[in-house]
Amino acid sequence: MLTKSTLTYYNQNARPFATSTVSVDFTATQARFTAHLPQGGTILDFGCGSGRDTKHFLAQGFQVTATDGSEELCKLASEYTGIPVKQMLFQELDEVEQYDGIWACSSILHLPLEELISVLGKMSTALKPHGIIYTSFKYGDFAGERNGRYFTDMTETTFAALMQNIASLETEEQWITSDVRPGRGEEKWLNVILRKK
Repeated sequence: MLTKSTLTYYNQNARPFATSTVSVDFTATQARFTAHLPQGGTILDFGCGSGRDTKHFLAQGFQVTATDGSEELCKLASEYTGIPVKQMLFQELDEVEQYDGIWACSSILHLPLEELISVLGKMSTALKPHGIIYTSFKYGDFAGERNGRYFTDMTETTFAALMQNIASLETEEQWITSDVRPGRGEEKWLNVILRKK
């Protein structure tokens, strides 16, 4: 489960959080993800936050389903994107072979490790054959509460160990970026693209 404190944080801080992330330029990473998808393909924005990426993918002609665990963020993202955003916890994903791609940008990093393994398995099941997942983690070895939210950080080594638990997925690409938000450039992120075998 997302810890109660994490959900409370996003519900109480939905508007400032959305405002701080909605206009961040993420086009390079978005393009790296969509390059793997068929034109007009289906995307699940899994933990969509402000709706920034959903809006971008819709503008590119993709069919997008957007979800978030925070009721308040769902409202703001729906207003911003013009599509309904479903309130759903990560563990509630139960679709089978629905999506060409799942975009989980800075979202499933809020799950403890055991639940991360389970949810990645559910994400794999929700992908069409050979579909892809993009996800990202703060770079490091920390796991626990930070600034009112739970985080599981990752390095290349710890992520490789995690992937040994998920036979249906393989790592296609992996790269490190600096945080794109103003004043946060010293923070590093591990970005990965996974493919369903």
